[in-house]
Amino acid sequence: MNGSNRWSEFPCRWRCVTLPGACAISFPTVRGRSFWTVRTASDETMTLSNEEIEKLRRIGAVVAKTLEEMERHLEPGITTLELDEIGREVLLDHGAQSAPELVYDFPGATCISVNERAAHGIPGDLVVEAGDLVNIDVSAELDGFFADSGASFGVAPIDDEKQKLLDTTKEALEKAMSMARHGRPIKMIGRLVEGLARDRGYTVIRNLGGHGIGRELHKKPSFIPHFFDRREKRKFREGQVLTLEPFLAMGARRVEEMDDGWTLRTENRGLVAQFEHTMIITRQEPIVLTRRSNEDIEQ
Repeated sequence: MNGSNRWSEFPCRWRCVTLPGACAISFPTVRGRSFWTVRTASDETMTLSNEEIEKLRRIGAVVAKTLEEMERHLEPGITTLELDEIGREVLLDHGAQSAPELVYDFPGATCISVNERAAHGIPGDLVVEAGDLVNIDVSAELDGFFADSGASFGVAPIDDEKQKLLDTTKEALEKAMSMARHGRPIKMIGRLVEGLARDRGYTVIRNLGGHGIGRELHKKPSFIPHFFDRREKRKFREGQVLTLEPFLAMGARRVEEMDDGWTLRTENRGLVAQFEHTMIITRQEPIVLTRRSNEDIEQ
């Protein structure tokens, strides 16, 4: 199976070509109940026991810790392979497995994408330089459960234009998460993110999106658009475990696969940024499983 259709059988943000992707966190109880039972729009019933929630919390914390440690070592002169090895070591230290390697035989423990490369960048001999935008996407498995998180970082010094792109993309994710709760239409997320991007002069990548996660790296709800799609009829359901991950770009609306069969870059070779968290949907704001201890929260 070649790179371009390697992902096509998996219903998620990689629906066209798509994705390989905490710091201990406090975790609220589930209103005294031993599990959540949810009936989705497709009449598929799913449950989350407290034991399963705890396992999701643990792998979410490992993913966040890995991303945090990789960010700490991100500086001019480091190669993306060296950065990936740091991530691999953190995962192994916590007994976790790289999800891209485990599920898709990806050639790296993490995905590291620089500047116009939006996702699935293969760690290698590329040297990080001052002024680069570097996206790190970490997804991993522990005790049969997966979590996925990503973030874009500016390698100092960066100019105001790049910083604005990072800030706006982070803001888009935080606002999208605040809207994601039981019973609300999924398309509200796309309306919010696309509206914010347009107001700030950016575009949304349309062939990358969020996805369900949990016992599998990619599961229902499949591809969650971060642009407004009138055809989207699904609603968020309490107990769903999923990712939200807007990709905002400087003019591009799609990504395309590079010759290595994995890396996705913007169609216009413009810059792109992404932020991603794994969360559990509730009747209030979601429980974010992959929040980093050093993470600023935009409101």
